[in-house]
Amino acid sequence: MPTANRVLARHGGKYFARTYGHEQFEGPERGAALRILIEWPSEDAAKAFMQDPEYAPHLEARHAGSDSFHWLIKGQGDLA
Repeated sequence: MPTANRVLARHGGKYFARTYGHEQFEGPERGAALRILIEWPSEDAAKAFMQDPEYAPHLEARHAGSDSFHWLIKGQGDLA
């Protein structure tokens, strides 16, 4: 089974940040959590990664051991 990193790279993903090193400025305290930001070449590439059968075991393991939340954030300034 390929690593999640290899599957991500095959879909053109690039890690922007993988860190526990962040500070919460606002809102209810959420506690320590890993934050991961990935840059994708396209929305389709991000969706293909999440649906890749070779990524499925990694996704299943993560869901079994943590609460995970994913957002696809478009690089645009809607409020500008």
